Order: sequence, then C-alpha cells, then structure tokens
Amino acid sequence: MKEVYLSKEGLEKLKEELKNLKNVVRKEIVERIKEAKSYGDLSENSEYEAAKNEQAFIEGRILELETIIKNARVVAKSNGDKVMIGSQVQVKNDDNETDTFVLVDKTEAAPDQGKLSYDSPLGSALLGKTKGDEVEVKAPSGNLKYKIVEIR
Repeated sequence: MKEVYLSKEGLEKLKEELKNLKNVVRKEIVERIKEAKSYGDLSENSEYEAAKNEQAFIEGRILELETIIKNARVVAKSNGDKVMIGSQVQVKNDDNETDTFVLVDKTEAAPDQGKLSYDSPLGSALLGKTKGDEVEVKAPSGNLKYKIVEIR
C-alpha cells in the first residue's frame, strides 16, 4: 500500500476507531456468537450467521485500519502560500458563491464536513496552486471554474 497522507487529527481518529474495534466491538461480537451458538442448530441459526458476518466485517476493518496507520504520513500545516494536503482553501465559483474545503486523504474525506480528498477532481486541481489562481474541473454537468480566494 502506498503512503497515506493524514492530518494529525485524522490519524488520531483512526487510532481511536481501531482501539474501539479491538477492545470493545470485537469482544461484543464474540459474546453474540457464543449466545447464538447456545440456540442450537447452527445451520438454521440467523443470529449466529449475522454475528459471524459482522465479525468478518470488523476483522476486515481492523486490518484496513492497521494498514492505513502503518503507512500513514502526518502532513504539516500549510503556511498559506501554496495549497497542499491539510490546507484550508476558500474558493469562489463562477456564480460568486464561496466554498471552503480542507484537503485531506480519501480516508478522511467528508464533503459534507468540508473535507475534500486531494485526489478528487477539485482537490487535485487545487493542489500546488496559490492564492488568486483559477482552476477548471470537469464535472458531469460541464466544466466548473474556481478561483482561490484564501489559503490557510
């Protein structure tokens, strides 16, 4: 797996999730499996099947988080000169509407919270640009233009 660029906060959040999955959720699922086994015939036991499926999902997520954390590189805060991972960028579109995004790795991306993946079309267009630069992004509805208003 290639390096994953995370903010310090993003890395801590993933570590907390991993800790919770290993120390709490994993134990809860083991208990559910034990309880489901006590119901008898496993071939027709939907509780057992559901618990085993959840266990497989959780174990997969634990492996994924361990890999991400192992390959994580914490990015430094931007000095405001150039858009980089971790930068908070305010942009203005053609309709004079402004949006503010923080560029993050796809593992931290949450557009509804203003966290935009640096490898998304807009994120990659903004990366390396400076205040006043204009970028154009291809979208299903047509090309969108943005002007960088501020970088923090």
